Amino acid sequence: MKSIKAFFFPRKFFSKEDDIKIITAIKEAEKDTSGEIRVHFEKKLKGKLLDSAVDTFYRLKMDETKERNGVLFYFVPKKKLFAIIGDEGINSVVPENFWEEVKIIIENNFKSGKKADGICTAIHLAGEKLKQFFPYKDFYDINELPDEISYS
Repeated sequence: MKSIKAFFFPRKFFSKEDDIKIITAIKEAEKDTSGEIRVHFEKKLKGKLLDSAVDTFYRLKMDETKERNGVLFYFVPKKKLFAIIGDEGINSVVPENFWEEVKIIIENNFKSGKKADGICTAIHLAGEKLKQFFPYKDFYDINELPDEISYS
């Protein structure tokens, strides 16, 4: 029965342990950078995937980071779809194919049943790029956005 619930209710997509694992990955990835990473699960897709992901990016105020370096991992479990949205600061410095490579890693992990591992690996990769281009500055940086997984 869990797999049926997980399919329809995003909050049940992962176990409590997997939620903690993902939140820990976000905290670790953000530890040495001013960048912000969010993971969001959508119960029902409203329109086109990218339009909905971008709307969520703005609704979560990810475009309001000081250095425009927010990254959103947006999932719609019921449709088996996801998108990665990076703000203009991070998008201007990562290699052209970087997000596509991250997408493939997530897809491969999902196909092999390692959903939480795939998301954590993606978070880690985004965090490495954020650290490279937006290193943490002791007296300037604050955690601008929550690290929790969001749902709607």
